[in-house]
Amino acid sequence: MRFRVLGTLEVRSDGHRVVRLGAAKQRVLLAVLLLHVNRPVHVDRLVDALWPQRPPRTAAVALRTYVSALRQVLGLAGRAEPPLLSTVPSGYEIRLTPADLDLLTFEDLAAQGRRALTAGRPGLASERLRGALGLWRGRPFEDVALDPLLDAERIRLEESKLAAQETWIESRLALGHHDDLLADLAALVAEQPLREHLHAQWMLALYRSGRQAEALRVYRDLRRRLNVDLGIDPSPPLQRLHHQILGGHADLAAPTGAPTVVPRELPRDIASFTGRTAEIAFLDDLATTREGGPVIAAVDGMAGVGKTTLAVHVAHRLADRYPDGQLFVDLRGFTRGGAPVDPGDALDQLLRSLGVPGDRIPHDPGARAALYRTRLAGRRVLVLLDNVATEAQVRPLLPGSPTCLVLITGRRRLAGLEDVRPLSLDVLPRPDALTLFARTAGEQRVSGEAPGLLTEIVELCGRLPLAIRIAAARLRIRPGWTPAHLADRMRDHQHRLGELEVGPLSIAAALDLSYHHLPPGQQDMYRLLGLHPGPDIERLAAAALVGTTVEHAGRLLDDLVDAHLLQEPAPGRYRFHDLPRAHATATLADEDTDHDRRSALTRLFDHYVQTASAAVETELANLLAVAVHAARHGWPAHALELSATLHRHLHECARYDDARVLHRTAVHAARTIAALCDMGDDHLTQGRFGPAAEYFERALKMVGTAAVE
Repeated sequence: MRFRVLGTLEVRSDGHRVVRLGAAKQRVLLAVLLLHVNRPVHVDRLVDALWPQRPPRTAAVALRTYVSALRQVLGLAGRAEPPLLSTVPSGYEIRLTPADLDLLTFEDLAAQGRRALTAGRPGLASERLRGALGLWRGRPFEDVALDPLLDAERIRLEESKLAAQETWIESRLALGHHDDLLADLAALVAEQPLREHLHAQWMLALYRSGRQAEALRVYRDLRRRLNVDLGIDPSPPLQRLHHQILGGHADLAAPTGAPTVVPRELPRDIASFTGRTAEIAFLDDLATTREGGPVIAAVDGMAGVGKTTLAVHVAHRLADRYPDGQLFVDLRGFTRGGAPVDPGDALDQLLRSLGVPGDRIPHDPGARAALYRTRLAGRRVLVLLDNVATEAQVRPLLPGSPTCLVLITGRRRLAGLEDVRPLSLDVLPRPDALTLFARTAGEQRVSGEAPGLLTEIVELCGRLPLAIRIAAARLRIRPGWTPAHLADRMRDHQHRLGELEVGPLSIAAALDLSYHHLPPGQQDMYRLLGLHPGPDIERLAAAALVGTTVEHAGRLLDDLVDAHLLQEPAPGRYRFHDLPRAHATATLADEDTDHDRRSALTRLFDHYVQTASAAVETELANLLAVAVHAARHGWPAHALELSATLHRHLHECARYDDARVLHRTAVHAARTIAALCDMGDDHLTQGRFGPAAEYFERALKMVGTAAVE
């Protein structure tokens, strides 16, 4: 429940629905209780507020009825903790916290601002006081008819607002922002023509802005008004300020010291940036969001998908909106030859960028984080935290000021980071992929080429931006190459990763980094998935492939999705992008033995044979691929079983082309077994019993698996 009184009286439920308060007396009752929040209000005081002219004889009974109805409307009946409407000796009390009532929030923020200014922290003071003043929407309880006796309370609230405005102005003057205050001060002085403190602040701001004559005229006008209206002279402090302005006293000079450091640390934007229109619009819209804290956007995606490129491009677009600086830190979450940057070291770098001398930076990481937030308080700064490894690494680097924008990039989804706006990048759409290739290779290198050939090249790159840039760069720097030659080199699936390497850029190296950051169980799942011959896989098949439980396999698959090494195009269905698949297959060949690979495939094929009838329609593409693979690589019995199992289904569904491929595969498998029997029979006829037995045993072994099953 949220109560708002700094303007019209408004109550909203936890679901942000406006609560209708009903009768006018019910609104008056709630207003009086809220005016005295967390303090008992005597029954007589409430009766006078509800019936200011002449209370009825049954006023006490009617009051109890109104209180009971108010509890029901607000949903406070039977509560034991705030928000709470309690019956106390001789009256009632509403108990609320600052989270429940805007008035308490205002008082809390205003007190924080005053303490910060006293402690010499004008930036933090300005931020807190601006937040407090932003809660005001008009006069307190402006739509509630309160009796004149309560006007003193309303005036007290308005005076507290005015005091907060004066303290906020004091903090801005301490920050040297006198020019920005002139319009606000002129308006406030017009509303409060006899308030000397506001006149003093206006005079000081005018003087510091080089407008001494106007500052003196403000004093003369106020002195004349005080003499005419009240018959008094300005107070001694204001007279002293007047004399100081006349004499140009040094004490009135604007705050001096080291100039404010405005960091401009963004890496260069690339001229060939292409596409990402929807993603740019999403981040642009976020930059206009105004909430209680900084706006935090986290861009995630697989290696090479263009996370940093997008973030840097957007940061340059938004730089003008953040005139107090743009900070950049590479946190080296996925960098060859180095560990991720420690948050404490990152804070040291950020504080130095903000102008803090090295000898003023605390040793304690928590103190560093507090100083960092203080330096950013009230300033419009864009912070780009690139190549993040984990939530724990980035959390201390987040500012506290709602005036800041934070852009985060990383290969993993930062699901544990509070209040983050995630943006997961996919590969480029085909038109954007073709444009990026042409811009990088050079328009003259691809002009006149068949569109189908260029489309094939970007598809061989998986439409991954880094792969496209590498392929295009190779074409650009080798004048003797043609797009057709490049495509021919990339068509070999086994060597494609080797073709996607130029200078320090390498798809294989980028995927190696992601792979080596995985725990052992996730590494095993990633490699063995490279064995799967079908287009996608589900949890049961993955569990069989790895030799683990379905629940554990599901967790491993989800972790690989979060690491952007695997895709989940539909719930429970997982697949590789072409390039990670090639990388997984290559890594498997380097790290696993033939026996390990064959055992994994046997488990997978056993699973598919056992589940073929039940899952035939869902798994048909996988089953056909498995049958062909099994027949060609030494599992003829599995191929025969799949042919027999799928025959009726393919016939009934009129899938004759698939049936022909499958049954030809089965015939090949059967011929393999028959050939072994023929060889055994030849040796037996010639009396060579040992070799004959060997051939018969091999044939029996092939058919024995199916027989046992």
